[in-house]
Amino acid sequence: MPEAKIGVIGGSGLYDIEGMVDVEEVDIKTPFGQPSDTIVVGKLEGVGVAFLPRHGRGHRILPTEVPVRANIYALKSLGVGHIIAINSVGSLKEEFQPGDLLIPDQLIDRTRSRINTFFGEGVVVHIPFGEPVCPDLSQMVYQAAKDVGTATHWGGTYVVMEGPVFSTKAESLLYRAWGADVIGMTALPEAKLAREAEICYAIIACVTDYDCWHRKHEAVTAEIILNTLRQNIDTAKNIIRLALRRVPTKRGCGCGSALKTAIVTAPELIPDEQKKKLDLLISKYIRKD
Repeated sequence: MPEAKIGVIGGSGLYDIEGMVDVEEVDIKTPFGQPSDTIVVGKLEGVGVAFLPRHGRGHRILPTEVPVRANIYALKSLGVGHIIAINSVGSLKEEFQPGDLLIPDQLIDRTRSRINTFFGEGVVVHIPFGEPVCPDLSQMVYQAAKDVGTATHWGGTYVVMEGPVFSTKAESLLYRAWGADVIGMTALPEAKLAREAEICYAIIACVTDYDCWHRKHEAVTAEIILNTLRQNIDTAKNIIRLALRRVPTKRGCGCGSALKTAIVTAPELIPDEQKKKLDLLISKYIRKD
């Protein structure tokens, strides 16, 4: 099986990356089902990259239906240690205009119908999640965005809603009152599962609209989102190319050891079936008999 150092998860409008060489399409079966689509593995800027469209090619999968556990597990199995995720979001603040990018550092979980952990069924794990995205990788992505020359904002809170229906005006105003900056549907449970898989995770949030709170702008529609995203996609691809060169071989953050003190269940009590299923994630902490 081919290997990759960095995973790129494409959101709405980003279904491929031009310029990859030594390309191979990989179908991976995981203990958590099939990923969203075939994973394209190759070299970009001399770096091993695995590309996966979150919603499948042709945008076939609802946010709630994205097989996130399979996606993250599959990328982990290819050797991915860093993920750059592209997300379309609505702005909750005047200064974050459609066409801008935001590199968020906080998330608020408003999802309710998604499995958000690899664990359970006899394995109890509590990972730290105070910093829900990798600060080191996020900073690299931000600097790459600045070098590309696009309007990019550092830090901010991303509200992750369930969808697929957009917010009511009351909800949009509530999130603004909370001090949140943008709203979208796909950063969670992706970020949580990446942390459980000990993968660094950063978000490029592409602002497409003002949700439905802004009096001078029409309420968000799928058409508005896609029209704005078409203008942002080439920019996002250029940012990814620059960021790839800056990702170090060795990590200085805590993402790579997130499970070290998080596994609560005594090893001898973990069911053999779960040990086998989760071997890729927990083998370095759980002794094999």
